[in-house]
Amino acid sequence: MKYLTLILVVFLVTTSCNQDKSKYIKNQGQAHGTFYHVVYESPNGVDYNDQLRSTMQRIDKSLSTYDPVSVISRINQNDSSVVLDDHFLNVYRKAEEIANETHGAFDITVAPLVNAWGFGYTEPQRTDSVSIATILEYVGYEKVHLINGNLNKDTAAIQLDASAIAKGYSVDQAAEKLEKKGIKNYMVEIGGEIRVKGQNPNGLAWRIGIDEPTEDQALMDRKIQRILHINKGALATSGNYRQFYEKNGQKYAHTINPKTGYPVQHRLLSASVLAPDCMTADAYATAFMVLGYHASMDIVEQDPELEAYFILSGEDEPFEVKYSDGMQSHLKD
Repeated sequence: MKYLTLILVVFLVTTSCNQDKSKYIKNQGQAHGTFYHVVYESPNGVDYNDQLRSTMQRIDKSLSTYDPVSVISRINQNDSSVVLDDHFLNVYRKAEEIANETHGAFDITVAPLVNAWGFGYTEPQRTDSVSIATILEYVGYEKVHLINGNLNKDTAAIQLDASAIAKGYSVDQAAEKLEKKGIKNYMVEIGGEIRVKGQNPNGLAWRIGIDEPTEDQALMDRKIQRILHINKGALATSGNYRQFYEKNGQKYAHTINPKTGYPVQHRLLSASVLAPDCMTADAYATAFMVLGYHASMDIVEQDPELEAYFILSGEDEPFEVKYSDGMQSHLKD
């Protein structure tokens, strides 16, 4: 996914902060090709926006494929002098973990396929069965190896794309920065990926809205499907209903199956994942859009740290909603 993708909308009741709530600070700005919003109760009234923005900028220098001198870009350019920083290593290890858990549905080496279909950081390429088959020869997370702090690729043609996990990681880094400052109540959101803890300025659980999956690429007619009430954890959503294109009467969604090389085509319109950290939620949300509803729910039911909310295209109604048992406690209205 591109950094500018905005799938999840934050629904916050924070319109009026009276004197008793004056220590709550709101920050916003641009990061990772999208926007960020942070709300937190600062015990000393200190504004940490500069530090938060600096953290996000450092992550871009590591993981942005749109920065030609970032760590990941230099890996893709086969620069033998590149030094892997902690940000890259943290994300790569989590990506490898979730790739194993999802049997390759999440794959950080999907970059050539994403680019070929016109959803990546290069111009769209010609796609046909022959070209996709050729690209698949150098796609596969098992073809990249982290050995003694160095990344070895089986072939120089392998390229990495961390956009389906990097925003979630940046959310976590910002949240952990706040926690180190002693902040117990916060909300961090970057491009729709979000992590919260404690209470909002009104003394309630943070209220996070999941978009109704309407094909509104211009974001002019957004509607809320459901509001979740969360006191602790991270939520990320992935979907195919906004980022797609049509060609010769065929719709091409931005979620690419790393195994087949083609955009996915199934009933699942969006997957929202609740996890302890946003990097995990972000990656699983993408993987679930590849796997479809049934295989995704199987994974959720086997992992006590995951919950999920799925929206599928309906048969008699426009949408059909499914969610894991543990999600019920967050659906209070």
